[in-house]
Amino acid sequence: MTEAAVWKPTWAVSPGEILVEALEERGMSQADLGRRMARPTKTISEIATGKAAITPETAIQLERALGISAALWLGLESRYREALARERDLEDLGEHVAWLDLFPIKDLVDRKIIDRKAPRPEQAAALLAYFGVSSPVGWERFWGEAAASYRMSATQSVSRYAVAIWLREAEREVEGIELPTYDPVRLRGLVPQIRSLTTALVLSMAVEEARDLLASAGVGLLLAKGIRGAPASGAVRWIRSNPWILLTLRHRTDDHLWFSLFHEVGHLLEGGRRRNVVEELSDDATSGNDEFTADAFARNALLPDFESSELLSGGRLDQSAIRETAAEYGVSPGIVVGRLERDRRVLPGRFQLLKRKVDTSA
Repeated sequence: MTEAAVWKPTWAVSPGEILVEALEERGMSQADLGRRMARPTKTISEIATGKAAITPETAIQLERALGISAALWLGLESRYREALARERDLEDLGEHVAWLDLFPIKDLVDRKIIDRKAPRPEQAAALLAYFGVSSPVGWERFWGEAAASYRMSATQSVSRYAVAIWLREAEREVEGIELPTYDPVRLRGLVPQIRSLTTALVLSMAVEEARDLLASAGVGLLLAKGIRGAPASGAVRWIRSNPWILLTLRHRTDDHLWFSLFHEVGHLLEGGRRRNVVEELSDDATSGNDEFTADAFARNALLPDFESSELLSGGRLDQSAIRETAAEYGVSPGIVVGRLERDRRVLPGRFQLLKRKVDTSA
C-alpha cells in the first residue's frame, strides 16, 4: 500500500485498519511487529483495534519497522480522533436540540445560518459555529449576557435569542473594517454637519456621507437588517474598540432614520463610554433615564428651541408652514412632521406626504 493511497479517503480512517493492511501486505504478524519494535504484542493489538492511540514515539518506531512515515501515522491518528470527537459532540448536541427551538428558525434558514434539511444536531452545531461558541452553555455565558443588556420593551414581544442573532450578524458584517480611535469631541462637532445632510436630494447619498463623517470620529454606521423578536430602530454596539451605530430602518421614513441616528449619537455623547449594548427597544422615551437623555439630545440636535418656533406660536399649521419651518431650521420637512407627531400636535399620517421614503431594498 502506498502512502498516497492512504490519504485518498475523505472519511476518517482508523490507523489500526491501515496497520493491519500493512502487516498483511508484508506477511508480518502483530507479534512480529511487536518484537521488531520491542513493544508488547498487546500494545500492537490495541493500536490495531483503535483502543490505543499512536503517539509520536510509536509513529517513529512504525516508520522504522514498516517504512511508512511517522507524519502519515500521526496524520491518520489526528483525523481519526477528531472524527470520533465530532461524533461524540453530535451525540451531545442531540441532547440539546431543544435549545435550537428557542431561536427564530425561519430567520436562521432565511439568513442561511442553518440548513433546514440538515439533521437537528448538525443545525445546532452550525448555530454554535455562527456565534463562535462551543456549546449552549458557552452561548448563554457570552451572547445571552450581551443580549440581556438590551432594555426590553414592556409592550412588545422581545426575544433575547433574536437580539443575539441581530448583534452577531452586525458583528460579522463589520469584520475587517478599521476605524480611527473614537473621538467624542470630534463627534459632537460633527452634529450640525450631519444634520444638514437631512436636506440632501438623494437620501442614500446623504446616509453615505453621514457614514463617512461618523467614521472620521471613529464611529461606525451600519444599516442592519431587522429580525422578528428584536423590534429595534437602532442601537449602539461596541465592536472591538469602536462604537457602531446600528439602524434597522424599520419605520422606512426619513424622520425616523435621522431621529434614530441622532438618538444613538446621544447615547454616545451624553451616556459616556460603554462596552455593552445601549438600546431602547420601544418608541417610549420614558422607559429609562438614558433613553430620555438620548431622546432629548436627538430632539434638540435636529430642532433646537422648537417649542418657541413661529410654527407652534403662530397658529397656522399646514404644509406650507411646515416647509417654511423646515427651511428655517435647515432640515427636511419630514423631520418637522415627525417632531409634531411625537409631541402629539398632529395625528400620525396627516402630513405623511412631507416625509421621504427610505429605500430598504439594499
